[in-house]
Amino acid sequence: MSVEHRAKVPRLPPRWFIRLVWSVHRGGYRVFGGRVGLWRPRAKGWGTLRLTTTGRRTGRQRSVIIGYFEDGPDLVLLAMNGWGEGEPAWWLNLQTNPDATVDLVDGRRLVRGHAATGDERLRLWARWRGIDPKLDGYAARRSSRTVVVVLGSRPGVSDTLPGS
Repeated sequence: MSVEHRAKVPRLPPRWFIRLVWSVHRGGYRVFGGRVGLWRPRAKGWGTLRLTTTGRRTGRQRSVIIGYFEDGPDLVLLAMNGWGEGEPAWWLNLQTNPDATVDLVDGRRLVRGHAATGDERLRLWARWRGIDPKLDGYAARRSSRTVVVVLGSRPGVSDTLPGS
């Protein structure tokens, strides 16, 4: 069993409350035209970005606001679904089509996503644990291992979009 599944399980707010907070956050982002709702990571904290993937079944663009930190030029996310069961739709979409777009405070970037494995996963998980000491406990709430997702530059394309 991995380290993250041996930790004491911390309490979470009810699922309905978590979903309400997500909705309010997304609504604020939309109402203010993206001027609020995103922030850069701090020294010992995460930031938020808007990830747009291509729907695996519909082919339509799907967006979500999610926490991240920077690892050099890469952006690191957790596919945690609010610490609930199952994989988040954005991660399922990235597995089908790894090319995506992120909106950050300082502009838009083209990215390609992949799951961190081996030493890379261990290193990035440890960095998340430095941001959130309860990380292992939250991960223990899930029956499956939480995927660490890395968003890097798309090979062969500029990573920023014109006008961003």
